Amino acid sequence: MPATPVWSVDPRTGKQREEVAAEATPVEVDEAVRAARAALPALADRTVRAAFLRRAADALDGAGDRVVEAADAETALGPGRLTGELARTTAQLRAMADIVEEGAFLDVLIDHADPSATPPQPDLRRYKLPVGVVAVYSASNFPLAFSVPGGDTASALAAGCPVVVKAHPDHPATSELCAALLRRAAEESGLPKGVVGLVHGFEAGLELIRHPLVAAAGFTGSVRGGRALFDEAAARPVPIPFFGELGSLNPVVVSQAAAAERAEEIGTGLAGSMTLGVGQFCVKPGLVLAPAGDAGDALVKSLTEAVSNSEAGVLLDHRMRDNFVAGVQERLRLPDVDSPVTPGSGGEHTVSAGFLTVPAARLTTEGLHDLLLEECFGPVTVVVRYEDEAEVAAVLDRLPGNLTATVQLAAAECEGEGAGGRLLALVTPLAGRVLVNGWPTGVSIAYAQNHGGPYPATTSTTTSVGGTAIERWLRPVAYQATPDPLLPPELQEANPLGLPRRVDGRRLP
Repeated sequence: MPATPVWSVDPRTGKQREEVAAEATPVEVDEAVRAARAALPALADRTVRAAFLRRAADALDGAGDRVVEAADAETALGPGRLTGELARTTAQLRAMADIVEEGAFLDVLIDHADPSATPPQPDLRRYKLPVGVVAVYSASNFPLAFSVPGGDTASALAAGCPVVVKAHPDHPATSELCAALLRRAAEESGLPKGVVGLVHGFEAGLELIRHPLVAAAGFTGSVRGGRALFDEAAARPVPIPFFGELGSLNPVVVSQAAAAERAEEIGTGLAGSMTLGVGQFCVKPGLVLAPAGDAGDALVKSLTEAVSNSEAGVLLDHRMRDNFVAGVQERLRLPDVDSPVTPGSGGEHTVSAGFLTVPAARLTTEGLHDLLLEECFGPVTVVVRYEDEAEVAAVLDRLPGNLTATVQLAAAECEGEGAGGRLLALVTPLAGRVLVNGWPTGVSIAYAQNHGGPYPATTSTTTSVGGTAIERWLRPVAYQATPDPLLPPELQEANPLGLPRRVDGRRLP
């Protein structure tokens, strides 16, 4: 049977650009996974791992013009946006290298024997080991930072796990280019190139999650696709952890006082956030609770002016464009849904931004309007006009889990007066990142970052961004009453590797 070709497509025209690969057969998926598994011992040296991550970052930077050109041709995201994304991608590779060198991620814990304890305590020494081969499923909307060289790959490699990446069909040429750069960096670091594998095709993605040598998986994408893979991971003879980011509404609550104090600023900021990247960010604010009355009217007026001045844009592919246009039309047909700026088709290949409004009373109980509580991928948000805090609480109580939740407060409310504390208490259970007087688009790679949230935002309680993203790919192992010469160096009494550790409850050094 002939191989199925994989084509690179220009979303600006819908035309095929070039044939870049073929969909992987089951045999080819098996070969990629086995090559990755064979590379596992070579990744054990932390010094080599750190050097590899930095070399990979240098290789991507060195080929930056080619990488950005390839990604723009396949995503229409624009050189400016993609140059920034490339910088973010290489920064997280280097940040992971620093984490590997520092060693605290190993979480070394030592409790010396204590015969006087009740019950008597043996000598216990614990640290963390890599889980094994990790399957990474690339995102459509971030062809670099959440794809082949992205955060899942960087954190898995940092943990000592080789990866096999399932390329996203929206940017196969970019994926091939980035994979080649990572493999070259691996070989230059003394590692086998199989440490980073790449496969294409829907069936290949299923074969990958089912492969018995795959130990964990990371995914960024839709609820439907992520849930299907999540179920496959759980249905295996030996289930594996599946760390999926599936979708998020990212609610925003604007207090009455905040709308009265700075309606124009909030409207302008919301417009910028919801249209950023043509509304294709996973943390786009998709539902905004704003007060009824004059203050809320002023906010809507500001939002109307700002969104009306935004330009039509190209979505990542024509399927997404069609889904966006159809989704907006379905929402517009609901009773009491208005559209001060109607989103939808901006031309044969583009979409225009807009927003919908609806009274909060329509969303406080189950019904037709539940559609407004589902993510609509693209440049649209829903402004829900509430009468009082009771309606805010009732709407929020019906929301699923989210990556982010935002509250816009007046100055006095930030000092502990008014609705500030109450609104924070309402939104905190809904999300993994809570913002005050900011906008959720833009996810820094700081150590304290959390990019995750209650289901369906993610399938776990971990983060896919920031220093602690590495924890997904590690498992703890404890040694009991083991002679010192038999212990791994990380746990030996003399601490020959100079690692941070907690000994008898005290953090050292």
